[in-house]
Amino acid sequence: MAEYWYNLETGVVEEGMVSPGYDRAGPFATREEAARAPEIIKQRSRAWAEEDAAADSWGKRPSGEPPAETEG
Repeated sequence: MAEYWYNLETGVVEEGMVSPGYDRAGPFATREEAARAPEIIKQRSRAWAEEDAAADSWGKRPSGEPPAETEG
């Protein structure tokens, strides 16, 4: 089964590993999916950033909420 790669330098879809690894995004199952690589990369980056932000805020109180009262 062929794999398709998006060349980040030229914007060309390539079948197989033609270009050096640092210039390629993929692999993708179809030529059409590889052609959408810039859009897919942006979507994945946004999702990862949202996951990181959620993980970074884990256990923190929402802004403006007073500290929990403790009994002493």
